[in-house]
Amino acid sequence: MFIPMDADGQTNHLKAYGVAFAALKQGIKVDWLLNYKGGSFGMDYKKEIEDLCHARGVTCLKLKEKDYADIKHEVSGLKYDGEVVVLEKAPRIAVYTPLNKEPWDDAVTLALTYAEIPFDKIYADEVLHGALDNYDWLHLHHEDFTGQYGKFWAAYHNASWYQDDVRAEEQLATKNGYRKVSQMQVAVVKKIREFIVSGGNMFAMCTATDTYDIALAADSIDICESQFDGDPADADIQTRLNYKKCLAFTKFLVFTDPYYNEFSTIDNTLFRKVTKEQDFFTLASFPAKYDIVPAMLCQNHTSVIKGFMGQTTAFRKDVLKPGVLVMGDFKEAGEARYIHGELGKGAWTFYGGHDPEDYQHMVGNPPTNLNYYRSSPGYRLILNNVLCPAAKKKDIPTVIIKDTTNKQKQPVAELIPSPVPVSPRKEQATIKAPEKTENSAPKVKIEANAANNEMIISYLSGDRKIEKVVMMDVSGKKVLEKTFNDYVVHVSLADLSPGIYLLEINGVYAGKVVRE
Repeated sequence: MFIPMDADGQTNHLKAYGVAFAALKQGIKVDWLLNYKGGSFGMDYKKEIEDLCHARGVTCLKLKEKDYADIKHEVSGLKYDGEVVVLEKAPRIAVYTPLNKEPWDDAVTLALTYAEIPFDKIYADEVLHGALDNYDWLHLHHEDFTGQYGKFWAAYHNASWYQDDVRAEEQLATKNGYRKVSQMQVAVVKKIREFIVSGGNMFAMCTATDTYDIALAADSIDICESQFDGDPADADIQTRLNYKKCLAFTKFLVFTDPYYNEFSTIDNTLFRKVTKEQDFFTLASFPAKYDIVPAMLCQNHTSVIKGFMGQTTAFRKDVLKPGVLVMGDFKEAGEARYIHGELGKGAWTFYGGHDPEDYQHMVGNPPTNLNYYRSSPGYRLILNNVLCPAAKKKDIPTVIIKDTTNKQKQPVAELIPSPVPVSPRKEQATIKAPEKTENSAPKVKIEANAANNEMIISYLSGDRKIEKVVMMDVSGKKVLEKTFNDYVVHVSLADLSPGIYLLEINGVYAGKVVRE
């Protein structure tokens, strides 16, 4: 069964993610065809899944086995800038949010609810007592992790909802042994950081992005004025911030004025001069064969996304840490809208803005009705993140060829031609290597011998000959093609310039080669 995800082929893109998730819940493996018709899905035909598609208004096609095999072969081939990623198990999903918040307060809970993807709500109590061990993916509701209650004091401190929120937060902090809400929030962000390091995937939008890093940088510093915690903020905040603790940002300034509805210079809202009509951002294009995770996170039926505002709208590029991957940006405004990074065994993704289909969401606005936005490209980015942990954890097969001035023989590298990222955390230690079948290529061994400017290639099994070796650069240009008829072959790299190359052995993609 084939579920197209291109602009013209799908009637409800958002609910299609829910169908893929439902299939995984039933133990059905799902192929995610990266960069093919908007990131389409394929799976073994099941009548109940077809019925579910029809019930939810999702377009699906029943294909002949050979026709679908041809599609997979095309997408997997080196000449096509795509990849087939197998989703194996439905990730366990949690949303960090106060229980009294309504789904329309947050775009992610709205998207999950509309797509009919199950999730649990957890908050500080659960996080501080180890609940994150039970989940693979965590979304941070539009939280203020600095203890300043969203900096809504100036406008709403007399509003009953604001007073109720402050009272509830203070009671929760006291219950968990903290004198201030800000101290409890720092403990929470540290727990979430541990979750990421141990293999979890964290996704955040709006104020949960910049305030998360501010809280880490300001650990042990009082950045809250008396309106928030009863005593004045420290006088030397800026010189004491520790940016090394942050995930994404560095060298930013913190604003402590309670009358100023902005947290820091991370957010570009006050610096941008962009009208609604001009507000768009562009997704980066990632070669799926060696940048699989960002390729997954950017699957869409368009590369241009409507901009939308929030209390944190976008991230100034001049405060991004080196190594942060910008997956969507508005170059003219010098801002990043969609960024990603890795930490330990896990990863995090920050998405600027509040609601992709409500340009300037205000307190008290009615909820967004996603029935009117069934193919929202902005909401698709959220749901890409939800499915990403369903893919089996396996590093992209890579062999590094050192500069020829290094005369030492490089170690043997095993290239496994099934490059799929990110796995549910609890399964990582117990996942078994796939058994060899008709559709699973055997493992390849490469010995990188820099002294002789060559690679030595063979199959680990030792019983299969190498017949053809092809290398292409990331643009798809063929740079090397050799034919052999032997169990162990030597491939000269003397004419290969430094760079990243895709390797194909006997017609099967086998990984990437990095020539330093």
